[in-house]
Amino acid sequence: MSRRIALVVNPTSGRGLGARVAPQVRARLESAGLTVDEYATTCAEDVGRIAAAVIASGADAVALVGGDGTIHLGAQVLAMSGMPFGVIPAGTGNDFARGIGVPLKDPLGAADLIVKGDTRAVDLAMANDRYITTVVAGGFDSLVNKRANEMSWPKGNSRYTVATLAELRTFNPLSYVVTVDGEAIETDAMLVAVGTGPTYGGGLQICAGAEIDDGLLDITIIKPVSRLTLLQLFPKLSKGTHVGHPAVHALRGSTVRLESAGVTAYADGEILGPLPVDIGIAPGALTVFA
Repeated sequence: MSRRIALVVNPTSGRGLGARVAPQVRARLESAGLTVDEYATTCAEDVGRIAAAVIASGADAVALVGGDGTIHLGAQVLAMSGMPFGVIPAGTGNDFARGIGVPLKDPLGAADLIVKGDTRAVDLAMANDRYITTVVAGGFDSLVNKRANEMSWPKGNSRYTVATLAELRTFNPLSYVVTVDGEAIETDAMLVAVGTGPTYGGGLQICAGAEIDDGLLDITIIKPVSRLTLLQLFPKLSKGTHVGHPAVHALRGSTVRLESAGVTAYADGEILGPLPVDIGIAPGALTVFA
């Protein structure tokens, strides 16, 4: 019996990349003998509605063509459903795809993972009644995220670099209370990040070493440093070589509460809301082709 795949396409992701790669992906899936039902989103809210319709339709699996924002919206419905979930990266950051080992610049290779059919269960974070697929950012990094989201130039990951340089001019350390599994830490810091996987911002390994299926949240605190030192740290994040720096503190736990006055948290590149925020873990919540 042919497997039936729902292909959900965000045509605007990656400045039109989603629309460009979707026909190639569909052709690859159909050439492998899969039956493909294609759905195109017209706005962000469509993703969740379509994902719910896909589950009700009796499809064997769903594939999302889009970036981390699209994946975030789909996960709100697909989490805990048991429906296998494929990712065709077509966004700016693509950090969830990176975390589960999907090829980022090879949509046909990503489609081949769906054809092959091997799956794994991965964890999701939970905050403000939402599932989080990558990292919750609160501090300097969330300001960078906000600025990057508002920029039309440059394209791709370099947008985060430009936003980082812009925010550095005026940023000062913030005061936090970070409570991990009931133990409170009061500290000044440049940022606090909490994730299930290692990267955000298009490949920055803020939670280097995080395992996406270990049932734990990874927490990274960057203590106050000079603007020059913070600027020097950011390239190290791309390789994970910031680990061991005296200003970088890493923890793990199953519950995290972040508190800091006047800070807005971001998750999966989108606004989560003002701190304080409580973050939990949903082990094995999402079944993915990987």
